[in-house]
Amino acid sequence: MLLRELIREHFTNMSKSQKKVANYVLDHPNDIALYSAAEFGSKIGISESTVIRFSNSLGFSGYTELQKLVREEFFKESSLTSYQQAKMDIPKDMSFHKQVMEQDRKSILATMNQIDELAYQAAVQRISNAKSVYVLGLRSSYSAANWLSFSLGLVKEDVHFIQPDTEDVIRTIMKMDEHSVVIIISFHRYLKETIEIAGLIRNQKSYIIGISDSILAPIHAYSDVLFPIYAANKSTLDAVSPLFSFMNAIVAGLIVEQKEDFNKRQALYETIPSHFLFEEGKDPI
Repeated sequence: MLLRELIREHFTNMSKSQKKVANYVLDHPNDIALYSAAEFGSKIGISESTVIRFSNSLGFSGYTELQKLVREEFFKESSLTSYQQAKMDIPKDMSFHKQVMEQDRKSILATMNQIDELAYQAAVQRISNAKSVYVLGLRSSYSAANWLSFSLGLVKEDVHFIQPDTEDVIRTIMKMDEHSVVIIISFHRYLKETIEIAGLIRNQKSYIIGISDSILAPIHAYSDVLFPIYAANKSTLDAVSPLFSFMNAIVAGLIVEQKEDFNKRQALYETIPSHFLFEEGKDPI
């Protein structure tokens, strides 16, 4: 969306107060369409003049011009979505596990609606054409990165899971070049080591795909494309369901893109005697 891209482009040059506005706008874009500059500022605890300066920092002549863009961009697609979500509120008598899973469903839907289709297709194409693919995710993002690298490796050759604790990261990075794609997963609280490694990878001119909970996350400065994953709260636990759903979409897209290669790899995989890979089950006595 244009507004998100404008905020991402100008965010580093904004004042502290303007950044506060930017972060709020990313989560509540429709509020701009509903309130005047004074009302909007009062709502988030800043002055009307700061709201206007925020508008100017994005290249608009004033708040009115920004408001016009938001109304055109968001209202044309929000009415049916808001109606649908309103009709699907969790019943008060719904069991706890259903409430949790319903929230997961809403998070997946929100993520689905904010992923740019062209960017997604381009990312899948990049992965498909890459000579080598690397996946990085530390601490809370480790399991997701591990799953993604394993799944991509079932479809494509030369896929690597970067593990700084068990390998020479510098040597791994030195193998990367402009024909490599690196997928970096980074969520709040953004681990400093992940950002530092991303900076080193950037120097190798590899194509970096970022996956995070905000388009303003630190990893955005090093990413060629960044996919935002919706989370109701700033918690990786809240983002698990939409994160894995989106990663599954990446793997599925790659399978479609490399259907013949995938079928060949699957056929080869199935020629390996199962007892080398799996423990055969036995009937109970």
